[in-house]
Amino acid sequence: MDTKELKATIQEKYGKAALKAKEGASCCSGSSGADVVTKDLYVKDELTGLPAEAVAASLGCGNPTALAQLKPGEVVLDLGSGGGIDVLLSARRVGPTGKAYGLDMTDEMLALARENQRRAGVPNAEFLKGEIESIPLPDRSVDVIISNCVINLSGNKDRVLAEAFRVLRPGGRFAVSDIVVRGELPAPIRRSLEAWAGCVAGALTEEEYREKLGRAGFSRVDVEPTRIYRLEDAKELLTQYKDLLETGTLEGARLEDLIAGTEGKLMSAFVRAVKPA
Repeated sequence: MDTKELKATIQEKYGKAALKAKEGASCCSGSSGADVVTKDLYVKDELTGLPAEAVAASLGCGNPTALAQLKPGEVVLDLGSGGGIDVLLSARRVGPTGKAYGLDMTDEMLALARENQRRAGVPNAEFLKGEIESIPLPDRSVDVIISNCVINLSGNKDRVLAEAFRVLRPGGRFAVSDIVVRGELPAPIRRSLEAWAGCVAGALTEEEYREKLGRAGFSRVDVEPTRIYRLEDAKELLTQYKDLLETGTLEGARLEDLIAGTEGKLMSAFVRAVKPA
């Protein structure tokens, strides 16, 4: 898959999502079809004081800020921070002596995140423009790396994990929510750019995630399922994609057969690892 084409597809999708959130509509309803992934991730108390646009722009598959057990004074980096919801929540958790960075490559999302930060009155957050394959921070400058359904979008996950390892301090924690695959997805879905930009086709298997984290240098790797998608969930998730809907087929395969081939194989998971001290 061409990396430039993939990045362009992702930027277009998430740029439109940011503009949609700014207009007051949820990014994760209607034609985007992502409700099955993004619903019920945050408790009501967490969202108190956050702009509605930050909540509307949430396109994640988990709640890494809660699962990462952030501590006061820590420095946190969110890879693919989007509208900024997880950065703002992290900044609250680490307190005034800590800091939360958000990294995103989409101008529209960065503009939305900075506006959400201003409206929420969160001084200890900063949003950086860049790609998760080339993090614009020094070596050993971060205590915790979080991400919410973004690493699966990258066409070079080994590079992402190597960069995460580089910027983490010894003893630092990798704590991300991501879509993970159990078994093999149907090949046409794997090759679909639309499905890749929707967090499906680019997902790693549990074994691949463990192997890649270990190769990057991480230890104490753990993959914990947080939501397993059944047949009806997969149908709701996959039938959003234009290349499937327009013809009912993809590369000669029937849509129903492709969906059936995903039964129980897609899950949201919390992926943990540690940079050895």
